Amino acid sequence: MLPSELLIQRRNGETIIPKCLKLDVRNIAIAAELINIFQSTRGEPQRELDRQLQELEGDSPDYRMKRGLAYILRHSFSTFEIVSPLDPQDLRARVFQLSAQSLPSLSATQQTLTKLADELTQELKREVLPAQISAGLYADLAENRILTQFDPPTPEALLHRYNLSQVQGIFYRASDIVLNVHRNDPGEYKLLFRYLKLFQLMAYIEGDTEHGFTIAIDGPVSLFNSSTRYGLAIAKLLPALLHVTKWNLRANLIERDPYSKQMRKGQFDLASDCALVSHYPPGKTYDSMLEASFADRWDALNSEWKLEREVELIPIPGSVMIPDFRLVHPDGRSFLLEIVGYWRPEYLRKKFSQVRQSQCENLVLAISERLNLEKAGVKVSDTPARIVWFKDKLSPKAILEAIA
Repeated sequence: MLPSELLIQRRNGETIIPKCLKLDVRNIAIAAELINIFQSTRGEPQRELDRQLQELEGDSPDYRMKRGLAYILRHSFSTFEIVSPLDPQDLRARVFQLSAQSLPSLSATQQTLTKLADELTQELKREVLPAQISAGLYADLAENRILTQFDPPTPEALLHRYNLSQVQGIFYRASDIVLNVHRNDPGEYKLLFRYLKLFQLMAYIEGDTEHGFTIAIDGPVSLFNSSTRYGLAIAKLLPALLHVTKWNLRANLIERDPYSKQMRKGQFDLASDCALVSHYPPGKTYDSMLEASFADRWDALNSEWKLEREVELIPIPGSVMIPDFRLVHPDGRSFLLEIVGYWRPEYLRKKFSQVRQSQCENLVLAISERLNLEKAGVKVSDTPARIVWFKDKLSPKAILEAIA
């Protein structure tokens, strides 16, 4: 994502409008030129890349746009490494130590480098040349880091990433966000809620899969101390939201007026018909190796019970519960299966609280014996679910016995 100084936005009343680039011939050409610069400087120090980028900027009025595109290429598609035969600090210490043994001169310097090269060749069991020592002395400076890898995107993909980053930057200043998601596929809901949990966002959820959900999310400036990390977490949610078919959101913003220095309000609206493109991959089939292993073993069992991955969401006050599997019998019976593996005490307390609030009588709870439920203050007897205990692997037969 882009830092605040590279965000380009304007106001229309209280409405914030981010700068989004059209995928036209001019912008595609600029993106392609930037990509070519990164490709041509692969294997070169960062100072050479910076020099060519500065030449491209020149004194053109669109320098911030070019810097933004370069920032994305630098931080999302490039790898810079310190290339030195030894840690540069250790290398400097050894060079200075050897240099102190003779009077300063050009020949003495060359002798020092040659002597140290011979020593390192013996120590490292590979040939080290004097030129490598000279280049590695200050290899830890940012300007001397080497661009060792560059995975070039297409110019169109770079422009899409830029537009997404401009919109993401708006959420750095959000006081609250209201998100409405409407009658989507249950799998899309599950992916969205998993990202909410992954980024540890403070959210209140109401609704159901039939009518949709309203999600109220506290923004970073709503906290006692404005949190940059939390603002970034909210911004990271947007690419996940783009995988949902139908939604809209409104973000209320608080920012400092650059002229009066007073705090002022703003708002930003976005919907699923926007032209933004996500770079996040679609949701994974399974959340853990434990779930994947259980599914494989179930398939090998050849049971008449069908194991389904996409299940309905169970609404509970202020949130939703997303079971891992559903078991369906040809005669119409069905059970929901939730696997509770190794997690923190806070997670366990929340999970068992959700189970109690769900009042779901056809829920099977598979619990790892490795969990310290007593330390987490959790009582299994308080839950309406059927309990199955397991050690390293969850046995499908144990689940069948529980639902028989």
